[in-house]
Amino acid sequence: MDRSDITLERMRTFVRVAERGNLSAVARELGTGQSTVTRHLRELEDAVGVSLLSRTTRRVVLTEEGSRYYDHCTHVLRLVDQAADGIRDKHDALSGTVRLSCTAALGVMHITRLIFAFQASHPGIQVDLSLTDERIDLVKEGVDVALRLGPLADSSMKLHHLAESTRLLVAAPGYLGVHGRPSQPADLAVHNVIRMSNVAGSETMTFVGPDGNRHTVSVKGDLKVDHGLAAREAFSSGRGIGSTHRWLVDDLLATGELEVLLPDHSLPTTPLNMLMVPERAKVGRVRLMVDYLAEQIRRLPGMS
Repeated sequence: MDRSDITLERMRTFVRVAERGNLSAVARELGTGQSTVTRHLRELEDAVGVSLLSRTTRRVVLTEEGSRYYDHCTHVLRLVDQAADGIRDKHDALSGTVRLSCTAALGVMHITRLIFAFQASHPGIQVDLSLTDERIDLVKEGVDVALRLGPLADSSMKLHHLAESTRLLVAAPGYLGVHGRPSQPADLAVHNVIRMSNVAGSETMTFVGPDGNRHTVSVKGDLKVDHGLAAREAFSSGRGIGSTHRWLVDDLLATGELEVLLPDHSLPTTPLNMLMVPERAKVGRVRLMVDYLAEQIRRLPGMS
């Protein structure tokens, strides 16, 4: 074994291949050619003297020795990041990349603006922001932190509950002028309701009335969407009634483009959670982003 050939660059390449299971995906991520990734892996295996990966026609998987070596590599790379951050902390000059994934509509409406302000205060930190409503594998995708609306399945990730997102029933004045204003939940049965195709149970709405009683009503309509921004556009265009997060339409409510309906009835709130890769949560720049977002997100409209 020639230990001088065990470089941090080759270890990082090996770790990402182990996590993604695909050489071409890692090459694109690292901005290099697949031949370079293959060479890094071959040189690392030659240096340690064992086969770390088993290559099939479809994917790359860890050997038994590779699995043990992966654990050691992630520990070493984490220590390298923490050591660098420890030095930079003293000079208040944290640098490096934080990879953040966020629910799409929330990211467009609010999180991007928060990131701009964060980078203005910390110009040495690059942010790689991915907007998706899919439940991604943080380790496989190389993401440090994810912001997710809705209940989450059990996970090995570190979870931090940030807030409850208030939901409202809204419609445009133009729609109400033509179709009338519902005075009770049961009235929604005859209205055109904008529904979310990627939200389970969107065929019904459940309200809690001023008396504390629950009211569930079946709803229907001629439009389903799978993105919050599309629902926002549909509401403001007078296409129908629907439930939405306050942070998504607060500006439209302020200008009168949308109105709140059944204000004495409440819809269930939706949890907003932050997921973190446990090892990455200890890196200085990631901790800085986590603390900043946790504080700022609670100030958004409708986050209680």
